[in-house]
Amino acid sequence: MILQEPFRQVKARVQELETQLANPGDLLKDQKAYQGRTRELARLRPIVNDIDTYERLGHELEGVRALLAGKVEDEEHRTLYKQEESDLDQKMKELEFVVEEKILAGSDKDADRDSIIEIRAGTGGEEASLFARDLFRMYSRFCAEHDLKVEVMDSSIAGKGGFKEIIFGVSGPGAYAKFKFESGTHRVQRVPETEASGRIHTSAATVAVMAEPDEVEIEVKPDDLRIDVCRAGGPGGQGVNTTDSAVQILHIPTGVMVRCQDERSQHKNKAKAMRVLRARLYEFEQERTMKAYSETRKKQVGSGDRSEKIRTYNFPDRRVTDHRIGLTIHALDQLMDGKMEELIEALQKAERQKKLENLGDETKNNS
Repeated sequence: MILQEPFRQVKARVQELETQLANPGDLLKDQKAYQGRTRELARLRPIVNDIDTYERLGHELEGVRALLAGKVEDEEHRTLYKQEESDLDQKMKELEFVVEEKILAGSDKDADRDSIIEIRAGTGGEEASLFARDLFRMYSRFCAEHDLKVEVMDSSIAGKGGFKEIIFGVSGPGAYAKFKFESGTHRVQRVPETEASGRIHTSAATVAVMAEPDEVEIEVKPDDLRIDVCRAGGPGGQGVNTTDSAVQILHIPTGVMVRCQDERSQHKNKAKAMRVLRARLYEFEQERTMKAYSETRKKQVGSGDRSEKIRTYNFPDRRVTDHRIGLTIHALDQLMDGKMEELIEALQKAERQKKLENLGDETKNNS
């Protein structure tokens, strides 16, 4: 079976962790590493219990099949053995699926994190900014249906009410897992609100989805920051444009720059800007790590690269096509109204299949 080698790897890892934590020694000097191993062991132990049950069922199945291979003169006993064989085989298949899910779930350490999402208007001028607005509305309505909180960090309004750019946080159970497939270029084909002749235009917006790390995970040294304050621009009500409330932070070592101006309070804007900065720095570190494993990145359902065209929204035909998995849904109106479940589930299923294929490749390479 495809996961037999990963089963053995998990059991070996648990034994290794138990040995390390039984005699931690120098490991106690690095509390972050010690806590990480403790959490990993707590996650893997229940999986090992399932694997032990799986192996026990396998031994029982072998015993029943040995009996069936022998001479069973009593037809009633043969029927009972055949039924037991079928029951054990079904239990093993169900348990194998459960263990697969637990192992694969553990491979995405960011799944339960909150997210920082950036939407930017791309090619298409005013229509691109209107499409960016529509994407934000789609995501917001999906969040409202799934008890996820949306918090706008920063925005830049275009002339017709669209967004040149909008940055917002999504918090709640599985926020990153639900949105991580949205990173990339989203293309729209429709008659723009700004088009008088009725011609169909093609425009685009880019989306970046970043997992939001805890403060302790990304150390930001004050000496590495240049913080500037200025007056906010654009609409925002009395006081926003007359005080130095906008905050711009430059992380000198990486050149990453963040600006937030939506709040009237300079303190609140700085706090939001720091959250966005940490998310970008975390993504920066993730990308640097992934470059060392470029083959792994190629095997993903989506690389997270904003330049990758991931989806086309065709309004005249009321369809949306996700190019990564070749899925076309003829329910564009419902999708734009936040009904993203079918699309997200299909992407998650495709990712799971990819991960299983990768595990299978690793098993063959190690055999």
